[in-house]
Parts: sequence; C-alpha cells; structure tokens
Amino acid sequence: MTKDRPIVILDGARRTPRADILIDNREPGLFGRFSTTALGGLAIAATLENTPLDRGLIGHVVMGMASHSHRDSIYAAQGMAWRGGLADDVPALTVARICGSGVESLAVGVEHMLAGVRHDRARPFLVVGGAESMQYPFSAYGMRGAKVGEGVQKYGPLDPKGLPRGAMLQDSLLLGLYDPGASMAMANTAEELGRRYGITREQADVFGHRSHMNAKAARDAGWFDEEIEPVTLPGSGGAPDAVVHHDTHVMDGISLAKMARLRPAFEAGGIITAGNASAVVDGAAAMVLGFEADAAAHGAKPLARVVGLGTAACDPQIMGWGPVPATRIALEQAGLKGGDIHHVELNEAFAPQALACIRDFEDMGIDPDKVNPMGNAIAMGHPLGATGAILTLTCAYALRRKGERYGLVTMCIGGGQGNALVIESLA
Repeated sequence: MTKDRPIVILDGARRTPRADILIDNREPGLFGRFSTTALGGLAIAATLENTPLDRGLIGHVVMGMASHSHRDSIYAAQGMAWRGGLADDVPALTVARICGSGVESLAVGVEHMLAGVRHDRARPFLVVGGAESMQYPFSAYGMRGAKVGEGVQKYGPLDPKGLPRGAMLQDSLLLGLYDPGASMAMANTAEELGRRYGITREQADVFGHRSHMNAKAARDAGWFDEEIEPVTLPGSGGAPDAVVHHDTHVMDGISLAKMARLRPAFEAGGIITAGNASAVVDGAAAMVLGFEADAAAHGAKPLARVVGLGTAACDPQIMGWGPVPATRIALEQAGLKGGDIHHVELNEAFAPQALACIRDFEDMGIDPDKVNPMGNAIAMGHPLGATGAILTLTCAYALRRKGERYGLVTMCIGGGQGNALVIESLA
C-alpha cells in the first residue's frame, strides 16, 4: 500500500485506561467527569509528551468518535487538539465510522498524507486516534417550540420538573445500540451470528473466560504499562487525588462456574450475558503518523509501519461478521497471507460474534491462539470510537515486546461494516 512512501506510527503513542461507566452499577464511573473531547485531549497530551518530536511539526489532527453526545462534542477533534496542547493553527478533523472510528482516523490520516492535496509539507506529521465517553445523557424529545419552566437554561441543564406535557426522556446509549436497518439491537445481531455458526452458551462462556483470564495475566505482568498513561482525578472536599493506572473492568476471581450462572441479557434462551459481552467503558488513545523518511530526518523513532487497510460491509443482521471481509482486503493490500500474522487484536463486541470471525480467520490461515492473547473488550471494555486506536497501540507494543513482525487490528461496526489494519513492527 505505501511501499513507495511508507507511513509509520511513532514510538510514544499513549492511551488512557479504560474506566467502567458505572462503579458497582450504581455510582458514576471514574471518568464520569470527562466528556469525549476531554478524554481525547488527555490522550493527545500524553502522546505528545512521550513522543520526542517538536510539536511545531504537527500539521493536522484526525480523531474518531462514535456519538456527538456531549455539550462540547460538536467541536470534537478540534477541542481534543487544543486540550492536548497543540497550537491554534493546527486544523482538526472528526471522523465517525461508529465502532470503527479509531481505525478510521488512522486510515484517513494515511489517505490525507498519500493524496498530498492538503498535506502540510512544512509540518508533515499527523496526530490520529479516537475517544469516547460512554456517559451518554438522556435526551429530551417533544420539546421544540414548547414553553418550558424556569429550570431550563440556555447553556445549562434542564430540570425535569420543567418539562411540558408530552415531553419524553430517552437513554441515548440504548438508542444508539439499536439498528433500524437490521430491526434489532447490536447484541441480537451477535445472537443471530451464534445461531448461524452453531455457537453454544458454553463455547461463548469459555471464550469470555479466556478474555478475562488473559487480560488479568497481561495486566499483572505489566504488559499494558507502556501504552497506558495514568489519569489523575483531583480529590474534592479535602480528599487526596486518585490515580487510575489500569483498565478498571479487569477483574480477579472470574470462574466459568460463576459465568454459567449469569442469565441471558438480551434474548430468552440466548447465549450472551454480562460475562461474555464487551464492557461499557470510557477511554481514548492517540498516536503520531509520519512518512518514514520524515521520521528519520527528524530523529523520531518509528514503532510500526502501516502496510494494509481494509473496509467492508455486510448484512446488518450479522454486523459482527464485518471483520472477515475487511481482513481479507487488508491482507491482500499488504501482500500477506493469514499465516504471516503473528498477533491479532479482534474487538470482542460479543463472544459469539468474535468466535464466528475466528472460525473464518482460521480458514484464512490465522492461528486462533494468536487472537487476543492479552484479552480484549469482554475483559477490558469497548469505548466505541476509541477502541480501534487503543487496539492499534496494544498490537504495536505487543509485537515489539515479543519480537514479532506482523499484526492485525480489526473490528465489527454497527449497521453492517468492518474495518481492518495490518501493521509491521519496526522495533
């Protein structure tokens, strides 16, 4: 894809921890105070701090997010850029391919550079990544034009007591997880994949348990430490500051026996439960892209080379299958076979969805044992627009740590799509 002008991800890329949106399903999560824009700013700031490159060489920012759900999210990437410490004259673009937005940001950055039409040759490096606060609000409907009470402020919150008759509140998070094109929720598309592939509840639980155990082992071994930038939460009322070091959903004491006792969460007789579905978390990640020649000229250390990209679409009723055709495209573009891949980060939206993809990956020659050896979204969570960027960092750092060469990052996308990225380690 980029053989003539190879593009690299620079060393120093960082992400925030992934934090559950609720603590014990009752209290706001640790990152509840941060909007998507704020989380993206934290990731950009951390990446720029750890990437030994003059910030004046950053010419553009491309950040992914899934939902414009917060008061400041219309500003999105531009807000992330200034929060991240970049100058006012650095333009920024927000991209949204739902769950694939984090990988899409990287793809758009690559395309921006290769096309060259708007590429700033004096500032040849780009910041790309993704962010998502899943603290989606409740939205009011039936209000436009109606007289409301004094509790409504032009730039502030709405007092429910001031709602006029006929107004409704709906949960933006749950609304976004239902696909009208498929006439079902995302989880039900994964149940449908499970039926088509003959996947059992036991198989789903075993896969979910593997994710939990692999993530715990990786956390305890410190394998995520080089990619995570701890986040400090200022204490209030005289309380000391708290520092979030790790992905908060990674749990101790997980057992198959406990998982087997969980009830189906989405369908009577279904196989998806809270134990084998992705956790709902907040998070962000960022990285710096540049031409390999520019990295060398400015003394920047490359972490990985981008060698293949793929985007595909499929029946929305089996949206979770999207990584399969997307991976075929990315591998072909990279000039590789499945057997050449040493490490895979496949987003685990739901266990049956991941298992269906892994079966088809195996037909391509991809070893199932190389898929998610450090756990994935079932254990650590899926912050929609951030996930692809997070998994890219995890894959790149894992390749370096293990001395391996090629890695694959891929995910399903609500509505019936998938995207994929192939990278080559340069460390």
